[in-house]
Amino acid sequence: MVGKAIKYFRLKNNLTIRELASKIKVTPMAISNYERDARKPDIKTLNSLATALGIKVSDFLDDNGKTLKFEHGEFRKNVRLTKNRQEYIQEAVEEYFGRFYKIIKILGKEILGEPPKMHVIPLVENSELNAKELKKYLEITVRGPIENIVELLESKGILIVYLDIEDEDFSGINGSVNERPYIAINQNMTAERIRSTLIHEVAHFAFNWSNSMPEKQIEKQATAISGSFLFSYEDAIHELGNKRTKITKDMLQVCRKYGISMFLLVKRANLCNIITDGLAKNFFIKASKAGWRKAEPERIIKERPNLFANLVYRAVCENEITLQKGAELLKVPCDKLKKECCEIEG
Repeated sequence: MVGKAIKYFRLKNNLTIRELASKIKVTPMAISNYERDARKPDIKTLNSLATALGIKVSDFLDDNGKTLKFEHGEFRKNVRLTKNRQEYIQEAVEEYFGRFYKIIKILGKEILGEPPKMHVIPLVENSELNAKELKKYLEITVRGPIENIVELLESKGILIVYLDIEDEDFSGINGSVNERPYIAINQNMTAERIRSTLIHEVAHFAFNWSNSMPEKQIEKQATAISGSFLFSYEDAIHELGNKRTKITKDMLQVCRKYGISMFLLVKRANLCNIITDGLAKNFFIKASKAGWRKAEPERIIKERPNLFANLVYRAVCENEITLQKGAELLKVPCDKLKKECCEIEG
């Protein structure tokens, strides 16, 4: 239990085993043994570790998700994230769900309902057809904009966690906790990119991918499904018309309506033969020079997960847990939680 917490906080501080060992003047082997629970650090060592990691000794006592069953999706082979960052992302996911499942244990696991089945949609070559099947899987209409994707996924039993990762090389990852699918997202991305990444990750666990399909092709297919899902061929024709000779500002209104970036709209318009290859290429060149490829302006409000907070609010209001316990689970000040949980004044 302590070992997993030591590893989590070490990775959170972006330290290697050797660097942490140097800070508290022990051997790297000692840190490795502590993290694997092969040896228990004494109280003096725990104090040194807490000081080095900027936490309290009591922070080591949380089970950090150790009793849960996790299966993490793999990072792409060409991802530029360091091994430390990859491990930290997985540990951060486990730390979050360690807190999340404490409230589930209190309120009862039936509160989450049955988890959606994974890897059940047959994959075809046509991304438009795949996107329609994914919408059926999520039980939503095949036409028109989707207002809140985070809310939609949480309502279908898919768990969402936002991570504060200051690294543009990480966008998202999927996996399962106790055989329920989860998606972890870099909260520092734009609202539009978060929406497309969420659907990209859903595609990864919803479709039945061939084991022989190369990783690069899987990523390409998942991206195509996400684009078709957010802005279908029918919607593109309806909003933009059959042909466009210019890329104009009125298209930004369509971006806002569908919660997509201009990059995605132009890409979809090109794939739907609404605009020519040359027109699309010219836009991408200009937009890249303006810095839009990495940081296109946000045009919609960022969607955020609410399930965990709402369950804690409920438990506090019904006296299932104390206000202090609720604040600890959500990692927020008691005063802030009290404002959300106080009775409505008559």
